[in-house]
Amino acid sequence: MNSTNKIEIAQDGSISDFSKTFTINNEDHTLANALRYMIMKNPNVVFCGYTIPHPSEAKVNFKIQTDQSITALEVLEKGLLDLQEVCKHVLTTFDNAVQDYQPMQV
Repeated sequence: MNSTNKIEIAQDGSISDFSKTFTINNEDHTLANALRYMIMKNPNVVFCGYTIPHPSEAKVNFKIQTDQSITALEVLEKGLLDLQEVCKHVLTTFDNAVQDYQPMQV
């Protein structure tokens, strides 16, 4: 098992808590684009973007900059929780649709 943390704070030279780069290991565009979308919906976010250093590396560098009313780490945590809630809603909606559809197939 790899001892690398799932999310790390990258050493990008920033000492501000309001502008941070995070490295998300073992992920790709699937999570990164959805998370970027959720974070950009936060009105306190000034900038949010991500890069994948190389196609053969399974990691995402995620940059978040806020208006200094909330830290970048708090924004990342909120974005992950919001994305989790959206995924739960999609799964519940799908499961309900399948249950509604199955009786019609008899």
